[in-house]
Amino acid sequence: MSIHCASAFVPSRLSSSPSSSPPPSAATTTTTSLGVATSADPTSSSFSLDDYLKSKLGPIESALASSVASRIPQTDRICEAMSYSLMAGGKRIRPVLCIAACEMLGGDQDVAMPTAVALEMIHTMSLIHDDLPAMDDDDLRRGKPTCHVVYGEDVAILAGDALLSTSFEHVARHTKGVPAERVVDVIARLGRSVGAEGLAGGQVMDLECEGKAGTTLDDLRWIHIHKTATLLQVAVASGAILGGATPEEVQACEKFAMDIGLAFQVADDILDVTASSEDLGKTAGKDEATDKTTYVKLLGLEESKRYARELIDGAKGCLAPFGDRAAPLLAIADFIVDRKN
Repeated sequence: MSIHCASAFVPSRLSSSPSSSPPPSAATTTTTSLGVATSADPTSSSFSLDDYLKSKLGPIESALASSVASRIPQTDRICEAMSYSLMAGGKRIRPVLCIAACEMLGGDQDVAMPTAVALEMIHTMSLIHDDLPAMDDDDLRRGKPTCHVVYGEDVAILAGDALLSTSFEHVARHTKGVPAERVVDVIARLGRSVGAEGLAGGQVMDLECEGKAGTTLDDLRWIHIHKTATLLQVAVASGAILGGATPEEVQACEKFAMDIGLAFQVADDILDVTASSEDLGKTAGKDEATDKTTYVKLLGLEESKRYARELIDGAKGCLAPFGDRAAPLLAIADFIVDRKN
């Protein structure tokens, strides 16, 4: 399979040259709930993302619930805190991306599920820690009091730590039916995604830039590549690896995921100024209140919408060689800029 995919898009203010990938000429455009115009792929019109998600979310929720069940009385408290945040709802984008990528490459849901669970554990850990008073100091997440509000900061920190360590154990213990080297590759990618070159590094840079004059678009892009996009990239790449992808196919999946990961953050920044706290399930308008540097602050609302559109169109182009097998991933890409929270 010959795969060509342009590098991740950057806003026009970051580069004086035009985008290397023009919008697909055969596509029509639609406007999402965020006001972002995206290319509509006429070949995927028969695919229903709602139906696909309904078929995946039940098994995902079941696997998540069993993954944090307490097995001895001494762990009841910490397992309760882990479950409180893990089972608080959410879009489950990372698990679904992992499963969809695995299926696109010929694998199946059961092979991908342990990694899908691990991804959601890592994501939930990042939310628990992000909400702490020492970080973003938020008391609302997914429409519920945050973990540290309910269980105290001490238990919340430990619950996040436990989710992180359990994620690696879960992949190692429960992944069946694939060569061991694929599992080792996935575990290594998960580890890197959360370390200094991933979530932790992005969060430190985010804290350092908060309220600081002179934060640039390059700074912001670095933060969100590491804090947001990297874990989405690992979700798609891991699914592809478990499904038997070639290195070239993994690279195409990584580029797709990097673009949708950045688009996800741009959409978050747009929602923070256009949606209500009730819609978001967390405090709206907090970025402005804390003088946080965002894409909307640096680019303006309309330019941010344009950037999100470019990122999604570029991401879709990366999966063109996979044809109809990529329909779930393409639909998720559109969902990222069509969501209300």
